[in-house]
Amino acid sequence: MKIDHSLPLEYSTEQNRLNILGFWIFLGAEIALFGTLFASYFTLVDRTGAGPTGAEIFEITPVIIETLLLLLSSFTIGLGIHAMRIDRLKAMMAFFGVTLLLGLGFLGVEIYDFVMYVHEGATLQTSAFTAILFLTLGTHGAHVTFGLFWGLFILMQAKRHGLTPEVGNKAFIFSLYWHFLDVVWIFIFSFVYLKGMM
Repeated sequence: MKIDHSLPLEYSTEQNRLNILGFWIFLGAEIALFGTLFASYFTLVDRTGAGPTGAEIFEITPVIIETLLLLLSSFTIGLGIHAMRIDRLKAMMAFFGVTLLLGLGFLGVEIYDFVMYVHEGATLQTSAFTAILFLTLGTHGAHVTFGLFWGLFILMQAKRHGLTPEVGNKAFIFSLYWHFLDVVWIFIFSFVYLKGMM
């Protein structure tokens, strides 16, 4: 395996560059998935039947907390990649660990939200609106959950193998995934929660 030391660690081999290209293609499919969910949400948002509307169940405080946690986690993952690029393994692992803790906090608040929705009569079976709401939020939450396990495995590999081109490539691809989840959340925050509270 030929390593090009003039490039950042994650791009330093031909295989690494191909992996990153492949992941961008995968993110295109993820964009299509979430685009379909958003289109379905916009179609069904007013079909509440006898169930509650978004304005009746959405609370701004948990949503702001979730948003701040994810935005901060996007910043810390960026710091982790920077630390990786300057060959600071401990700093990289610390920033990745903080990112995962922030993601776990996000999930905790989201689960609290779901429990409150159910308590207020909003379930999957209540209406078309609540069904697509749970599906959209749940799909994003499932992606975050997967990301937590993925990030944990990368931390384990970094601890075991150090900052090799393979570990650097995996860490960078994970950071792309995490930033993508943050961008999706901004759409959820803007078009599901803020619009729904009006």
